Amino acid sequence: MKTYKIASIPGDGIGVEVVDAGLRALHALAERAGTFQFDVTHYDWGTDRYKREGALMPADGAQDLIEFDAILFGAVGAPDVPDHLTLWGLRLNICQPLDQYANVRPTRILPGIKSPLAGVTDKDLDWVIVRENSEGEYSGQGGRSHRGQPQEVATDMAVFTRVGVERIIRFAFELAQSRPRKLLTIVTKSNAQRHGMVLWDNVACEVARDFPDVTWDKMLVDAMTVRMVMQPKSLDTIVATNLHADVLSDLAAALSGSIGVAPTANLNPRRNTPSMFEPIHGSAFDIAGKGIANPVGTFWSAAMLLEYIGEAEAAAQLMQAIETVTANQDLHTPDLGGDATTEKVTAALIAHIQGSND
Repeated sequence: MKTYKIASIPGDGIGVEVVDAGLRALHALAERAGTFQFDVTHYDWGTDRYKREGALMPADGAQDLIEFDAILFGAVGAPDVPDHLTLWGLRLNICQPLDQYANVRPTRILPGIKSPLAGVTDKDLDWVIVRENSEGEYSGQGGRSHRGQPQEVATDMAVFTRVGVERIIRFAFELAQSRPRKLLTIVTKSNAQRHGMVLWDNVACEVARDFPDVTWDKMLVDAMTVRMVMQPKSLDTIVATNLHADVLSDLAAALSGSIGVAPTANLNPRRNTPSMFEPIHGSAFDIAGKGIANPVGTFWSAAMLLEYIGEAEAAAQLMQAIETVTANQDLHTPDLGGDATTEKVTAALIAHIQGSND
């Protein structure tokens, strides 16, 4: 029997609740298959550790993760700890050292869930957003000087390298090529950002020559928000910079019905370090501990994890279970307009997985 080593990093807030649900689903699938199992190591990294020890994770924590096959992550952030400390202290402190440069966020309207867009169905909104995940606006370059003085200065530098741009654009073209519509939209802001984003555009044109079977277009990021709302069916695969895709993917999640169902894969396509899978909803401290967090985003992230490690059949079974659960209005959590609990949704999903053995 094959054993997969999984690092579990629940983090903060509802991350603890949904990662527990996700691991229960993974173990249920493994038990059903009988051909693989999970060896899970739990890490207490997060804001509680920061308050105790002054750091969200050990300085060499990312190196400890290299031995794993995949990472399941919950969320990071707490109301009493500045957001820039939590994001850079944990999530980005994993993504960047492990070179998880491709952030992949599928978006579609699941059965039983309604989009806030009138008349839009699952046939109209089925996207994958590819986010550059290693540089751009979140490169970490910059600083502050003259603190507290009238002339105080703060800078954040967006960094675009040819190698960074080319590898994410190529990844996006390959993904678009693998999807039925073979359609890619490249998001830019080169009219205003006249250096880095012009490089982005130029490299996109160069890479496009290698994919003659992919139809592609270019869209300014501000116009892209309008197109996502007004013409969702015109889109399929989307690639954007770190900041732009960060914003657009949250809009996409809302248009699909709830940010609570949205998954993420932080991929290192070279596979020389593990990739990390997480829901995009954040720590949501306003509902933490109430037992009402939507675990679907974590289930979907777990399905992406399964596909990544080569268990495609189990991934398909999990997606089928997810769609069965979302199709049942009685299993909708408050973010979807229902009153189901995290436990109720998780139990129903596991029951469906176990019932598949019959």
